[in-house]
Amino acid sequence: MRLRPACAPLLLLAALASPATRTVAETPATTGFIDRLASDAEAAWVPFDLTPGNQIRFTLEVDGNPVTAILDTGVSVSVLSRAFVDARRLKVRSGGSASAIGGAVPIGWITTRTIRLGGLTRSGGRIGVTALPATATGSARPIEMLVGRDLTEGYALDVDYAARRFRLIASGRMPFNGAIAPLSVSSERLVYTGEIVLNGRRLRPLIVDTGDGNAITLSAESWATARLIPPARTSTISFGLGGAITTDLVILDEVKTGSLVARNVELQIEPSGGFSQRMGMAGRIGSGLLQKYRVLLDPKAGRMVLAPGPDADAVPVKSTSGILVAAERDRLRVLHVMRGSPAERAGWRTGETICMIDGSAIPADYPGSALSTWSIGATGRVVRFDMCDGTRRTLTLRPFY
Repeated sequence: MRLRPACAPLLLLAALASPATRTVAETPATTGFIDRLASDAEAAWVPFDLTPGNQIRFTLEVDGNPVTAILDTGVSVSVLSRAFVDARRLKVRSGGSASAIGGAVPIGWITTRTIRLGGLTRSGGRIGVTALPATATGSARPIEMLVGRDLTEGYALDVDYAARRFRLIASGRMPFNGAIAPLSVSSERLVYTGEIVLNGRRLRPLIVDTGDGNAITLSAESWATARLIPPARTSTISFGLGGAITTDLVILDEVKTGSLVARNVELQIEPSGGFSQRMGMAGRIGSGLLQKYRVLLDPKAGRMVLAPGPDADAVPVKSTSGILVAAERDRLRVLHVMRGSPAERAGWRTGETICMIDGSAIPADYPGSALSTWSIGATGRVVRFDMCDGTRRTLTLRPFY
């Protein structure tokens, strides 16, 4: 996900893509479910907000219950949270494990009667069950479900980020014009996939992942293939269902996908042997990039359509402190100190806690408060900290990447 000023660190959701989580969505006989798209589906918009982790959060209905969910095309099979299932004492069948960013997670299964999402109604079938921690979205409020590829791949998914709404419509429809890029569902991993061109080199497949709040992430091997030398390079941290990972971070002038030329793009580089490489993928295209456009994802028609919004080419917000934090009630915990930053040079360490900034206590609504902008402040600004161990510090802000 893109750097979000003074909120929790960059976050990811897992791509549940191991063979153990595969389903075959062909016929009711093989799946146990029947899908019906309403005749007025084009009017059945689903409102959403963006989590602090930059993911699409909305409400749908499972067996008559309202469920808070994330729209996640990087998940091969939709999953309910273990907390939601346990609270209703639903019977869960064991089902092995799934690959996730940061590690593996255990998976169970339950059967469902009905799932209603916008104009789509699914009758019967099964859904996965796993732990969905709040850290996966950067929000104090945990989510209850990830809506994945299995619910959306047969339709065109129209995401209007500017209006904060999406809908499922019949595949093949083109409700708006825009740049067109290739899109498919991986036959092996069962997730949405696309490609990019970087420095004239085509990199594929990349997971097209609405549940990944970053812009673009590449494996170390794909980055080496591109043979680019960026003007500056730092580090950041991301969280998936399997835990935390540290990646390198660069900002690129230009990235292409199909006929789209995206400018001023944040790109993260995974360590060698990271998640993308293990999944046989070149990387991921996430919501941090997609949210700059109105997006139509139609893998059945083989295309992704992107119409630029007013800020499509805007320069990403950059940290001038190098401190990535998580709000914990009345304090901030340092989760990562970015390489080459003022904070690293001043000796800041992961795990340290901040209780006051410039004489102000940490508010309950810190991520959306005016106080939170200190980490992207003007060059030369001196920020004063009261640490929770009783010590005091100052930090002079400056650009470093």
